[in-house]
Amino acid sequence: MKILKDLKYTKEHEWIRIEGEIAFIGITDFAQEHLGDIVFVELPETEEEFVEGDSFAVVDSVKATSDVYMPLDCEIVAVNEELIDAPELINEDPYENWLVKVKLTDEEQIESLLNAKEYEEFCAEEE
Repeated sequence: MKILKDLKYTKEHEWIRIEGEIAFIGITDFAQEHLGDIVFVELPETEEEFVEGDSFAVVDSVKATSDVYMPLDCEIVAVNEELIDAPELINEDPYENWLVKVKLTDEEQIESLLNAKEYEEFCAEEE
């Protein structure tokens, strides 16, 4: 299982790469591994607003359908259109193939996210 050191994580297995007030969000290697072959991704519309904890996307795999939860209050500024035609890209590299790009509306929420070491320990408990 791959965990990148420079990202933040959630206990719902989303990763967040923060670049100023913009963040990229996707699902972790742990999540894609447990889902199996991903066959469909439903993404939100740009300019939609979400609050922490909202379901913002759906990932369908051969094993299960899984909601993806928003880790921070934000507005969608872009969705990864490539995933609509090629959802399997998430299985190939979940950290390269982000789901959404968002503009943060409450940067203080970043403090509540897990760092790589904390996420690694959390995943170990989940196994």
